[in-house]
This record gives sequence, C-alpha cells and structure tokens, in this order.
Amino acid sequence: MSRSKPKYLFIGLGTMGYSMAGHLSKLKDIDLFIFNRSKRVSKKWLSNFKGQEFIKDKFSEIKFNGLILCLKDDASILDILFKQNFIQLIKSSGFILDHSTTSLELINEVALNDKFISKNLSFFDAPVSGGEMGAINGTLAIMYGGPNSKSNVIKKIMNSYSSSITKIGPSGHGQLTKMVNQLCIAGLLQGLAEAITLGKSSNLNMNKVFDAISGGAAQSWQMDNRFKTMVDDSFDFGFAVDLMIKDLRIALKQANLNDLNLKTTKEVLKNYQKLSRNDFGNLDTSSLIKLFNL
Repeated sequence: MSRSKPKYLFIGLGTMGYSMAGHLSKLKDIDLFIFNRSKRVSKKWLSNFKGQEFIKDKFSEIKFNGLILCLKDDASILDILFKQNFIQLIKSSGFILDHSTTSLELINEVALNDKFISKNLSFFDAPVSGGEMGAINGTLAIMYGGPNSKSNVIKKIMNSYSSSITKIGPSGHGQLTKMVNQLCIAGLLQGLAEAITLGKSSNLNMNKVFDAISGGAAQSWQMDNRFKTMVDDSFDFGFAVDLMIKDLRIALKQANLNDLNLKTTKEVLKNYQKLSRNDFGNLDTSSLIKLFNL
C-alpha cells in the first residue's frame, strides 16, 4: 500500500507568504492547502500555483501534519490558532512553523495553551529576512528556534523558499535574532537616508557616488538594493513602514527587559512613526529619506 503524502496548510498569502507558498507548491511529495482572509488573493494564487484552498465546511475531516504561518502580528496568529480553532486541524505530534515576526510572549502563549499541550505539538519560530524579492526568488534567509525533533521535515519545507537556514537555539531564539536583524536594517537605512540627502544637496552625480562607494566598506544589502531607488524617490515596494514600527517596538520592549537603552533605534522608530502619521505607512522602509522633505 502506498504511503499517503503529508498534508500541510499554509496560512497567510501576503507580500511574503504568497511567493513562499508558491515555491512550496512545487514539491511533488506533499499535499498543500492554502488559507487566506481575502478570497480574491486565494483565487489568484490558485490560478498560478498547485494546491487547494482550505474551506472548513468542505474539508472538516482533514488533519494536517503541520501548519505554516506567515501572518501580520501576534493577534492574527492567536485569532487563527485559537479563536478560529485551526490548531484542532493539526494531527497529534504535528507542528506549527511560524514565519511571522512576533513577540516572545506570543510563543509562550501558544506553548502553554492546553490544546497545544494535549496534541503534543512542536512550535518553530522561524522569521525570515530578504524582502519581497527574496520571497519571489526563493532566496530568503531564515533564522529559527525550536526543538530538534522534526528538523529534517521543516528544513525540507523551508528549503523550497530559502537559500540560508540557521537554527539559532531553542524556541524564541528565532524571534530574538529577527530583532537583531531589524535593528541592523533600521540603523543602516537611517545612515543611507542621511548620506544620500547630503550627496543630492551637494549636486553630486549619485550614480557615480554609488559606483565609488558600493565596493568598499560602506557596502551593504540595503545599499545594493535601495540606494538607487532612494535617490529616485521610489518606495512602492518591499517591507512596509508600519510593519517596521511593529518590529522595532517588539525589539525595544526586549531591550528594556535586558536593561538596555537603544538610543539610535528609539530615534529611528520616531522617524518611522512620523512617516506613518503622514500617510506613508505602506511605503518601503527606505522611505526614511522622505523626512528631509516634510
């Protein structure tokens, strides 16, 4: 008798999840289902990739080997798992692979939930880095925390949409690493915004400036991918300001618990909040440079 394929449910087809689920759908030895709040997005995804839309009434008997989440925040995850009761769809000894960026409190709240404990589930906090293009190209960097069990299973899943996977440590260490990641990005973008503003105000040829400095000590992913679009005042892509505000708040809360005063991060957060108040919350985080014209 042939062995049935493992069944996974991918929840959250946003900027990142849409392409991540698309790459996962190309694995031939799994059955993939997708669920998204917007039916329009689900229909679009199904027209481009192989899988099935999960509908509770239609698939009430299905039990999944694992849920893969890529959602906005803590509240969205708690709503899906417990208010909408998706956790009941996971087989005993199954897993939750969470690619969202969340607080450490979220991980504890899930792990201490009676339904989670009774099913003997495993939870992996596995936030991603690499932006929308990383998701589209399947080259995301993933930092994750969690138990050692099922590592081969979740790595196979993550390999479909990433080029770098690093297990940092136990549960929570993935999110802590993402906090470090976001602080690095925020500081770099503030520096780029100030540097580009100085160059433009001095009437420099910014294409030549990029050629001159991008191969030296100033080089970074942010410079390679955002310098020219910042010069061109183009920000309708990538990771949104409002999401960075959420992430920096999480990181600063942890810093306070560690008795750290992260002055630069606090200032950058204020700048992002100013952008959001001026209706730029959906722009890419490199839009920090717009503050010099407000």
